[in-house]
Amino acid sequence: MKQPPDVRRAPERGTPDRTSLDRAARITVILLFAAWVVDYIDRLAINLALPSIGAEFDLGHTEQGMVISAFFLSYALCQIPGGLLADRFGSRRVVCWSLLIWSLFTALTGTAWAFVVLLAIRFVFGVGQGVFPAAAMKAVAERTVPHQRMTATGWAQSSNAFGAVLAPLIAAPIIALWGWRMSFFAVAGLGVLVWAAIQLWLPAALPQSADTSPRPDGSDAQGGLRTVLASWVMWRFTLMFFGYGIIVWGLNSWIPSYLQTVRGISLTGSGLLSAIPALVGGGAIIAGGKLIDRLGGRHRLIVFPAMTVCAVCILFLNRVTSLAEFVALLSLATASATLCYMPIFAIPLRTLPGALVGTGSGMINLGGQAAGFITPMVMGALVDRYSYTAAFAFLVVGAVVAGAFALGTPQRSGTFSAALSRRGPQRQPDPAPTASTEIR
Repeated sequence: MKQPPDVRRAPERGTPDRTSLDRAARITVILLFAAWVVDYIDRLAINLALPSIGAEFDLGHTEQGMVISAFFLSYALCQIPGGLLADRFGSRRVVCWSLLIWSLFTALTGTAWAFVVLLAIRFVFGVGQGVFPAAAMKAVAERTVPHQRMTATGWAQSSNAFGAVLAPLIAAPIIALWGWRMSFFAVAGLGVLVWAAIQLWLPAALPQSADTSPRPDGSDAQGGLRTVLASWVMWRFTLMFFGYGIIVWGLNSWIPSYLQTVRGISLTGSGLLSAIPALVGGGAIIAGGKLIDRLGGRHRLIVFPAMTVCAVCILFLNRVTSLAEFVALLSLATASATLCYMPIFAIPLRTLPGALVGTGSGMINLGGQAAGFITPMVMGALVDRYSYTAAFAFLVVGAVVAGAFALGTPQRSGTFSAALSRRGPQRQPDPAPTASTEIR
């Protein structure tokens, strides 16, 4: 019987390292890693260009902040639609269209002739990037078996840290030599190259028979979709990621300014120092993905203790006098937070059927991006009214929220499926181990 053209055989089971990836999964991770690196470079280039943009358009700090917020608003609003589109039209198609749209509007950023035009371009740029994360996670899920899924996604998501490091190394020299507009033209070209690579080399998905994820009761395509969107258990995972997002986006937004205004570090120096925790965070994301796969998705064992450590580190950030101590604390806080990234997604992505993975991951990611829209403004107001000590203390709220919801969400696929299907509050027995779900 002829095999469908867009599927491949499931990998053989029984290898000693159950989290090791087969060749097709590794190619998928490499391609999506490259896409996410470009995603972050394109997104962060605006931060480096803002002083030049502000000078050209005579913008104050409030207007410059609006340029950033315009992106985050549309980016957050498109998380769930991105998952719905991936589930409806396929992850490969949505990933490729997303890359083209955001690359186009990255280039168009360099053509903006007025503040309002710039806001509109950045808003649509956020739409293009906003549909990407859920589609990319679905693409990984379709090309891995459940017990490898978080390891693969962790490797792909570690690109965020490397993108944050590469952005100033690529964009800053271009801005210095040829101006801020040319920097957007250059980084837009990177997106087109990655789009071509994905079109050519992204492997086909596993056959649906390899997807052993349990399904919600009555989950035809529409019924399962309604179940996921209306499920309180899914929104609890979203709120857990909201807490995570408060920490990560708060630190990303305000640490460079803090280093310059409070610690007296130069712009170049603050950028280099900020790269240290970013690299540490990339390693922590990878470690979190591998660890949660080995723990069978039991995120409570990672998220609660890691968020406790993160909260303690944040409370002391503005209290240490030594710059070396500050960077060490910041790196530990970042590592503790980012170690939780993959565990937060683990149970939903391991349990939801492939047809609902895009929607589920989009729902959870909505929480993090909503935090990205809110947190920088809240921290800025706290700095203006009080101090950086108060602003950093606000980040502890994120650790408390994430830790609390880690304790209040299902730790195993069986209990998650029961809650998703509204089969009552009592604990449901976990499914019998299979070749793809057994945890050794």
